[in-house]
Amino acid sequence: MADRPNTPTLDRVDLPGDLKGLSDGQLRTLADELRAETISTVSETGGHLGAGLGVVELTVALHAVFDAPKDKIIWDVSHQCYPHKILTGRRDRIRTLRQKDGLSGFTKRSESPYDPFGAAHSSTSISAALGFAVARDLGGEGGDAIAVIGDGSMSAGMAYEAMNNAGHLGKRLIVILNDNEMSIAPPVGAMSSYLSRLYAGAPFQEFKAAAKGAVSFLPEPFQEGARRAKEMLKGMTVGGTLFEELGFSYLGPIDGHNMDQLLSVLRTVKDRATGPILIHAITKKGKGYAEHRADRGHATAKFDVVTGEQKKAPSNAPSYTSVFAEALIKEATRDDKIVAVTAAMPDGTGLDRFMSRFASRCFDVGIAEQHAVTFCAGLAAGGMKPFCALYSTFLQRGYDQVVHDVALQRLPVRFAIDRAGLVGADGATHAGSFDVAYLANLPGFVVMAAADEAELVRMVATAVGHDDGPIAFRFPRGEGVGVEIPEDAQPLEIGKGRMIREGARVAILSFGTRLQEVEKAAEALEARGVTPTVADARFAKPLDREMILALARDHEALITVEEGAVGGFGSHVAQLLADEGVFDHGLKFRSMVLPDVFIDQSSPRDMYDTAAMNAEHIEAKVLDVLGVEVLSQRA
Repeated sequence: MADRPNTPTLDRVDLPGDLKGLSDGQLRTLADELRAETISTVSETGGHLGAGLGVVELTVALHAVFDAPKDKIIWDVSHQCYPHKILTGRRDRIRTLRQKDGLSGFTKRSESPYDPFGAAHSSTSISAALGFAVARDLGGEGGDAIAVIGDGSMSAGMAYEAMNNAGHLGKRLIVILNDNEMSIAPPVGAMSSYLSRLYAGAPFQEFKAAAKGAVSFLPEPFQEGARRAKEMLKGMTVGGTLFEELGFSYLGPIDGHNMDQLLSVLRTVKDRATGPILIHAITKKGKGYAEHRADRGHATAKFDVVTGEQKKAPSNAPSYTSVFAEALIKEATRDDKIVAVTAAMPDGTGLDRFMSRFASRCFDVGIAEQHAVTFCAGLAAGGMKPFCALYSTFLQRGYDQVVHDVALQRLPVRFAIDRAGLVGADGATHAGSFDVAYLANLPGFVVMAAADEAELVRMVATAVGHDDGPIAFRFPRGEGVGVEIPEDAQPLEIGKGRMIREGARVAILSFGTRLQEVEKAAEALEARGVTPTVADARFAKPLDREMILALARDHEALITVEEGAVGGFGSHVAQLLADEGVFDHGLKFRSMVLPDVFIDQSSPRDMYDTAAMNAEHIEAKVLDVLGVEVLSQRA
């Protein structure tokens, strides 16, 4: 482990109240030490580094000026919250970030009173802050409500819905736009261009504030001169017009790494703000360590602080994401109607590779999942073959569009659902637990899950050739299992599963990559004298009725296994069996699903242990359902 940084000023700080006795010069020193401590921490834990480094000065200034937890500081997405956690009584546990029983990598209400609102998805902060502000004015908890939102998050529609409402209500509300010209990937769209124009005029920032109606925030001696400057600069500035039209006073752009500017502006706003105000701060993601990296250190494994080299485990097989990307590229070379769409995650979904080959057929729409889904619906209606590549947890944000704009119109949108199942260190907020349940209940939807890399490639081919309504295929984070990938993958027959091994008495029907654990369980059971039948369902909808009913007819017990919540694949199988009267003949049926709880961060293996869905749990389920006769054979 590398030597930890020398932090004498930070060592004097346990809670934000300790900042009140520090001079402005000491606060600048504190920020430098806080940056060093953040870098040192993430080098040991891995995690989201760049976002936190970009708001170090802002974090110090906010806690120096405002009075958390009475004042509610709400971090949007909260990738950037590590420095905040260090200053709010959690430094002694900061090196447990994203680990089992450790600190969350995001803000979390149950973790600290200094986390007034939990977040891990974008663009929620202004809505939440407005809720706190209205609650305050209705006699609830007092204090200011401060939303810190990045320019990437500001591209999402929810942020504008909140700002429109906030401008209408006119409540005292502080929004800090942390403009680092980058979210996870470089930002796209008209908002990015607008903010760039504001940034380009930064040398005139004081006059812009005056010219756009923010004179009242300047000290009294400067107000008359500012009014004269306003007349002189009319027509010369771009200013914060968009935000002011939404009802916000606008201040900025200011230098988000200049402690003197931050403290001056925040103190003035705290003393004088009456209605909603937006402070536009320009920052650098990865400031002081990773600002020159392509991703600005957005997410990193453990790394060497001196060299920056990441300490990743050696890879034995390609990741599912890369297998999907390469399969889609291969299909797109043969079919020029294939297009790909993602929402601010080209790297995470593998579409950066597709984009490098087919730039005109790949679209990153920004943090806008609702738009991504309906955009794909329009592409499909226009005769293209769109692949909408989103993480399972982010597809949830576009669910109404999936129902209304895709399923209801039976449009052939292809949904490539990454990060299915439990994902590890990002915890419950990023788990892909619900997509099977919320997609398979929609009429006309085809829902598949890949058991391995070869199956994933076949499912991409299946989706390409499917023009009769929407189709989805899901796959997990991380490496595949190392199976041979077919050179010329053939499409699957819709609604047909496959037999893996023939056995007797009990059948295990797997949906998705738990098949590897099912096969391990089957081998362990054979050592006990139990030979289960194993099948891969492939489809949650439509079900392979013939195969499932045969399994039910030929076995005394049937167990389904899936990496999803109750209401998914197993529920559909149970409905089929009930409709066909199979239970009337004494079939023992069990369904292994994710438990009805949100599972906290850990390694994926540990999370599936918590969910009781690893091989030993499957083995135990089989022994239990078969009863005492088999249990007595254990000796």
